[in-house]
Amino acid sequence: MNRLLLIDVAGSVAMLGLWYFVFSTYNRKKGAAALRWVQTACAGKGRILESHWVGSSNLQARLHFPSRWFENAQVTLKFRPRALPVHWLISCWQRQKETLTFEADLGGSPSFHLEVMRHRWSAHNRGTSSRKRDNREWELYQPGPIILTTRTHWKRDPSAELNALMSARRQDILQVHFRPESPHFSATVHLEALADPDAAAGFVSALREIAAGASAHRQ
Repeated sequence: MNRLLLIDVAGSVAMLGLWYFVFSTYNRKKGAAALRWVQTACAGKGRILESHWVGSSNLQARLHFPSRWFENAQVTLKFRPRALPVHWLISCWQRQKETLTFEADLGGSPSFHLEVMRHRWSAHNRGTSSRKRDNREWELYQPGPIILTTRTHWKRDPSAELNALMSARRQDILQVHFRPESPHFSATVHLEALADPDAAAGFVSALREIAAGASAHRQ
C-alpha cells in the first residue's frame, strides 16, 4: 500500500513537473514573440535595452526612446499563469486577458492624479418576461465621458484629463494613469492588440498623444 502511494505521489509530481516545463516554455516563446511586437510598435523610434522574467507569467523589458519622448520607459507583459494548473484554471474562469502595461516618466511630473478607464457598453430590456429571453428587445446606449473628481472647482475648458480620456477611448486602451510620482505615466492594452502590425505601429504614437495632454497642462 505504501509503495503504491509513493508511486502515485511520484507520478503526480512528475506530471506537475512536466506541466510546468511545457507551459512555462510556451509562455517564454510567446514572450519572445510579444517583444518582437513591442519592437515593431516602437517603429524605429525606440529599442528594447534588456528584458527579464518575473516568475513564469510576467515579462519586463526596459526601453530607450529619444529624451524628448519618454524617460525610464519599460513594459510589463502579463501572460496567463499556465505553468501552475490551479492558477491557470482560475484565470480561465475569470476570463483574464493577457495585457501589456507601458510605464515611463515625462519631461516634468504632472501636477495631478488621474486614472482613466475604458468605459463599457450597457443595455437593459423592456421588461420582457424570462420565458421569452430569446426574443428580447434591447435598447443600446453609448454613454458620454464621465469624470469623477475631488476638485472643488472644475474647469469647463478642454483639459488634459478630458483629452486623455478621449484619446484612450479612440485607441482602445484599457487604462491610463497620470501621477506626480515616478512613473508619471502608464497605459495598459490587451496584448493581442499588438499582434496586428498596423495596430502595433500606431501604439507608441497613441501613447505620445495621450502624454502630450499632460505636458500641455503643465505649460
